[in-house]
Amino acid sequence: MKLLVTGGAGYIGSVVASQLVAAGHEVVVLDNLLTSHEDGVPDGARFVRASIDDAADVLDASFDAVLHFAARSLVGQSVAEPQLYWWNNVVGTLRLLDAMRAAGVRRLVFSSTAATYGQPDVAVITEDTPAVPINPYGQSKLAVDHALAGAARAHGLAAVSLRYFNVGGALGRHGERHDPETHLIPNVLMVPAGRRAAVDVFGTDYPTPDGTAVRDYLHVEDLGRAHLLALDWTGTDDAAGQHRIYNLGSGTGYSVREVVEAVRRVTGHPVPTTDRERRAGDPPVLVASAERIAADLGWRPEHGLEQIVEDAWTFLQR
Repeated sequence: MKLLVTGGAGYIGSVVASQLVAAGHEVVVLDNLLTSHEDGVPDGARFVRASIDDAADVLDASFDAVLHFAARSLVGQSVAEPQLYWWNNVVGTLRLLDAMRAAGVRRLVFSSTAATYGQPDVAVITEDTPAVPINPYGQSKLAVDHALAGAARAHGLAAVSLRYFNVGGALGRHGERHDPETHLIPNVLMVPAGRRAAVDVFGTDYPTPDGTAVRDYLHVEDLGRAHLLALDWTGTDDAAGQHRIYNLGSGTGYSVREVVEAVRRVTGHPVPTTDRERRAGDPPVLVASAERIAADLGWRPEHGLEQIVEDAWTFLQR
């Protein structure tokens, strides 16, 4: 197929774009490089440096589908500057949908987020857990989910929203290069890499086995496979007019201390830690149920925490 990948020079977008190229698809990456890197565009893909607002200049009837990753994704920034998130994540996506409709492209896979759930009072989150986002980032992503549902009903769009939890690891030369870096695994790895002296552990008195917060971690390669399966589903006979939402997670939680221990095993570094007070709003446990996508599309993760850390460490040292 001929595919447009918006945000395909970013961390997750570049991994999925490389998997699509490897699967034999013709891939066009659209990215403004605001928070991404041109060398993240996989070999074999055509790169167009442009904003999502310019999708209409790229899309035409020769395209079969769109995979949409282009978004602002920093929670703190979304609170401080919410307008950036409404303009880029919501208005930008509406313009993309207009461009798709004009070009007759009716298949879309959307990069959503677990931030749509906010702070649920359940440990294991399913797609039926109420979506009550608590920041403009999560709110903007949920707004897009609603827009996709409406476009599916009104215009026959076949769409899938994939809600991610914590993603880590790397695929070859495609890995995390965020600035600022807010994710736990790369921040812990910065200690053995010599970029920081110790890692902060926020909260040691949670009602968990070791007192630290428990989260679900997913390898980016497994995440990418889910996108390809979702893309395949949008081409099935019964997909037109439907919008499906799937969680992506391992179903298994790891505590902050378990992540630190995994980094110690992989790197051989002692990784000093500094205990801090809990951060406001951090729940003790957040784990995703991915049973729905397993049942519908046959997807299950294949990599555990150790492999996630090993691949992230290899990427960091490249």
